[in-house]
Amino acid sequence: MAETTLPGMMPDTPVASRGYWSSVFRRLRGDWVTIFCLVVLLAIILSAVFAPWVAPVDPYKTSVIRRLKDIGTPGFPLGTDELGRDMLSRLIYGGRLSLLMGITPVINALVIGSLLGIVAGFVGGKINMVIMRTVDVFYAFPSVLLAIAISGALGAGLVNSIVSLTIVFIPPITRVAESVTTSVRNLDFVEAARASGAGSWTIIRVHVLGNVLGPVFVFATGLISVSIILASGLSFLGLGVRPPEPEWGLMLNTLRQSIYVNPWVCALPGLMIFITSICFNMMSDGLRAAMDVRA
Repeated sequence: MAETTLPGMMPDTPVASRGYWSSVFRRLRGDWVTIFCLVVLLAIILSAVFAPWVAPVDPYKTSVIRRLKDIGTPGFPLGTDELGRDMLSRLIYGGRLSLLMGITPVINALVIGSLLGIVAGFVGGKINMVIMRTVDVFYAFPSVLLAIAISGALGAGLVNSIVSLTIVFIPPITRVAESVTTSVRNLDFVEAARASGAGSWTIIRVHVLGNVLGPVFVFATGLISVSIILASGLSFLGLGVRPPEPEWGLMLNTLRQSIYVNPWVCALPGLMIFITSICFNMMSDGLRAAMDVRA
């Protein structure tokens, strides 16, 4: 670790200079909005992971006499749905599928898109043209319509929804990775590595990858909020998970017919989608600001 000497100090008194990631974490600690969003997301994720122990009752248990109970009903703090099932339990269990359908496609697209973008940006030439022109084809379609079209062609289901969303998110991640790689490959330290006889794989692994993954990861974090909304939209349209599985988008679809009977209960799944997506979005903005060395 580098050492510096401050004015007025003895020359033999070392002070460790802050590294890049230390500066990033220091900025994040001072960003209370990002910390609050992170705490909210951790609470949602942990409650979804430990749903069997957190949920008060069985989310699949129905009761005709308990249907559409108001929020604050004794024994049902968030009321019940159109079949008398406990809304709190279904929201907790619904977080499992909603987060799975929202995060998994982004992770898959991050791996595939980063690989394609780095290869296209580093190699250049015809390989770059083939990869990027193929990516541009997907930009001819809005992401919502593309996800619906692919899910409709593959059929409804959890796996098919994840596949369709992965295909939707590969092009933007590929474009970001290619842009950053193109700007990095001609820098002095890469040219010095080439002059020293390092191979392409060594240069990508040692010099390029570390400079590319940071911006791409921040961009992918912002896509999680979009993925959650799109995944919920697919379930709302019947192209995602099937009843009686609890999923926030599917819960909105099944409750929409009861919105005039008990609108507050019917709005709860939409509120969870909004809170989760906005927290991911705000956390991505905070991470981007903390990683900006020019700030």
